[in-house]
Amino acid sequence: MILQTERLLLRPWAESDAAELYKYAKDPAVGPVAGWPVHTSVANSQAIIREVLSAPETYAVVLRETGLPVGSVGIMRSGQGESPMQADEAEIGYWIGVPYWGRGLIPEAVRELLRRCFEDLGCNTVWCVSYDGNTKSRKVQEKCGFSYHHTERQVPCPLLGEVRTAHFTRLTKAEWLSE
Repeated sequence: MILQTERLLLRPWAESDAAELYKYAKDPAVGPVAGWPVHTSVANSQAIIREVLSAPETYAVVLRETGLPVGSVGIMRSGQGESPMQADEAEIGYWIGVPYWGRGLIPEAVRELLRRCFEDLGCNTVWCVSYDGNTKSRKVQEKCGFSYHHTERQVPCPLLGEVRTAHFTRLTKAEWLSE
């Protein structure tokens, strides 16, 4: 499935995207704050595409003007994410390469995923999670209408072998419809 916004195409990742993925995922400012290690090579990025980014409802964030991926967004359902989800809920995760920070691209992509969750997937609530210190992620959530719900301490971050403090926000379908 391909989703479209004004400036973006959200499409499945392809193994041929590995070099572009590596370009942004090797930056230590991107992955660790989101809970995953920097990519070590194009081959590593290709393996991540195969093993992680090929999951259902996971999309490359592609600039319409260039046709190249610059980040990733995804929808996780109950049992997949960090949030305390019920069957009619989802969690949205996202990241974008440093050169594209501050351009409003991720809020644009998240708004389209919210539309997908509420209109197409029948969700009643959508969650987001950010770790302590990830202020850019919190700003995206605020721009997209999410409200603070709770904080959990000592949350395992298995890909980095750490425990962290995680902040949970959520947006209900009723709140989304009223915006």
